[in-house]
Amino acid sequence: METILIKNATVVNEGQIFPSDLLIKDGRIEKIASEISHDGHSRIINAEGLTLMPGIIDDQVHFREPGGTAKATIETESRAAVAGGTTSFMDMPNTSPQTVTIEEWQKKQQIGGRTSLANYGFFLGATNDNIEEVKKLDPKRCPGLKIFMGSSTGNMLVDQEEALDELFSSSPALIATHCERTDLISAAEQKAREKYREDVPVFLHPLIRSREACLQSARTAVYLAQKHQADFHIFHMSTKEEVELIAKVNEGISRERRKITAEACMPHLMFTDADYEKLGTKIKCNPAVKSKEDREALLEGIRSGVIDIIATDHAPHLASEKCNTYFKAPSGIPMCQHTLAGLIELYHRHELSLEQIVQATSHNVASRYHIALRGFIREGYYADLTLVDLNGSCRVTAENILYKCGWSPFEGHTFDSRVIFTLVNGTVAYAEGVICTDRKGMAMIYSR
Repeated sequence: METILIKNATVVNEGQIFPSDLLIKDGRIEKIASEISHDGHSRIINAEGLTLMPGIIDDQVHFREPGGTAKATIETESRAAVAGGTTSFMDMPNTSPQTVTIEEWQKKQQIGGRTSLANYGFFLGATNDNIEEVKKLDPKRCPGLKIFMGSSTGNMLVDQEEALDELFSSSPALIATHCERTDLISAAEQKAREKYREDVPVFLHPLIRSREACLQSARTAVYLAQKHQADFHIFHMSTKEEVELIAKVNEGISRERRKITAEACMPHLMFTDADYEKLGTKIKCNPAVKSKEDREALLEGIRSGVIDIIATDHAPHLASEKCNTYFKAPSGIPMCQHTLAGLIELYHRHELSLEQIVQATSHNVASRYHIALRGFIREGYYADLTLVDLNGSCRVTAENILYKCGWSPFEGHTFDSRVIFTLVNGTVAYAEGVICTDRKGMAMIYSR
């Protein structure tokens, strides 16, 4: 592995912004100092005018492999991820076959090892009847257990009270949930069909997959987590009421002592229900993109520390599938190539600070999942880093979209920043528009 010396960077790390050089050796950060002299052997990256951040750790993606490889693969989407400043990801279990056994989980680990450009982790999925597999989960190798408490594919909807109770009491690792009430959604869908038949307008999506469906499910999950003192994380909150719920649950509890945490995802931070008119089913996702008021509540939750993590919920589908009527268009949005660009746009709008972005995309993710030696710019840690030009620009076009599905809701939009370099384990994975495939990512380890 080559030795790399980054010179003249502006570093954002652990609540501080400061000028520094950084030396990388054998995949790790060897030295951080205001001035590091060149030894004649290192590759030099001149970072003058660039901002250096820990690489994003995205704890919720759907890379579709196995089973959905016409839409995406671990290889293609990890390429898009590193181009967007992401150095590590955690993939969801609703693949085909579903990742609900240790055997299928091991197969995904092997695919990651062969093909992923970023570091990887794979959730095990819960069903109403796989508790014995859940008990075998190794908390040092698997990020956690995913429970779909709302509509999902196959048999992954966990809706039996006894099964939920046993999962929350027995999981050896963190539990993460998709919180929606399927019965409320089904009733709303039926009402919409009665009025519109198959021509349901997409702007009704946040009313069909309603705030009440999200909130009632979240309350149930929080109750179970408190009952069993479970290590619990709510994925992709989308309503102000959920933010209020988590704020109340954790009132007076320091971040280090929290057993119940929450996240917001990029679709709910970048869009509101006003965008359905222009983008239609392109921004159809579950939970639904909701109101401007909900978006503002999520942003305030990040700023105040109520929401710990920002993720993407990257979920690609073919353009031919998305360009369909409401019920036929699948839910999910490709996101991971434009994570950092989108967040820096929020920085330029004065909605989030750089320190808050790094906290929610790197530091808090590493701390919440106990990821060993990642998520911070510290000596001895793996050199998972991104260098970004805060004042550059990048227009999203069909030609530069790297998702296998080939489209993005941002197509035609110009972001007011540009990722220049992404380093994974001390190796350049992305450099000024070029993907570097010489080395693959590593399986993340969790020091629980």
